[in-house]
Amino acid sequence: MNPLGVHALVWVGDWSEPSARKAVESTREVGFDILEIPLLDPWSVDAGMTRRLLDDNGLQATCSLGLGRDTDVSSEDPAVVAKGRELLAAAVEAAHGFGATHLCGVLYSMMGKYGAPITPTSRQHCVESMAWLHEQCAQAGIALSLEVVNRYETNVANTAQEMLALIDETGVDIGVHLDSYHMNIEENGLAEPVRETGERFRYLHIGESHRGYLGTGNVDFDQLFGAVREVGYTGPITFESFSSAVVNEDLTPMLALWRNLWTDGKDLATHARAFMAERLAG
Repeated sequence: MNPLGVHALVWVGDWSEPSARKAVESTREVGFDILEIPLLDPWSVDAGMTRRLLDDNGLQATCSLGLGRDTDVSSEDPAVVAKGRELLAAAVEAAHGFGATHLCGVLYSMMGKYGAPITPTSRQHCVESMAWLHEQCAQAGIALSLEVVNRYETNVANTAQEMLALIDETGVDIGVHLDSYHMNIEENGLAEPVRETGERFRYLHIGESHRGYLGTGNVDFDQLFGAVREVGYTGPITFESFSSAVVNEDLTPMLALWRNLWTDGKDLATHARAFMAERLAG
């Protein structure tokens, strides 16, 4: 079976040692193989402490993040692009420090709503930055995948086909990170993106249409997992959900958490792991 993971924001809203310990130990107790650690502020992450906790609990780690307005590598402003690359370089360094296998997420633009389509200059900056980031990850031994997100969170690539086109422009081997929450909004169906990305499909987020308990919203998970089995995908599958009961105040507006679908992370994660395992088994 694919390695199954859970996003750390299901457990905690920061990465202090007590919070990291809670996230790592809770992930192991529920039976996941992977903990996905967000690196929104990679300079604050204690890599040694994180690696020790992961090793003590027999867990793998992956990392994700989204860029902000002042670190948007698709910006037309070269100074903003440079600041974004500083953040991404720090994320690669932190991920390498605690042995993460993957770096994924919205690494190619601001994670937020844009007021206009992407310009040629912005796209060029984005493409050049992703080629540069691929080299940083390759040197660190980390797999790089770019997440396809909906129109309210980027103007660069909202479908798997658009992401494949962006990656083609970089001229390097970058993976596609699919997410059921975003696919449910933008794609014609949930099987087609899995099939059309082929060997470049390398990371999968599982999230319900309302970010709550799996199976209680509108996502056709039977179709999605059927396609995952059909193409023989063997990469990580990570459950992602957010609640303002857990995440910090800065992330609540960023993720538009205007209502909470859950407050008990352990119950949510336990249900999610069983749900994903059952559907992977067919």
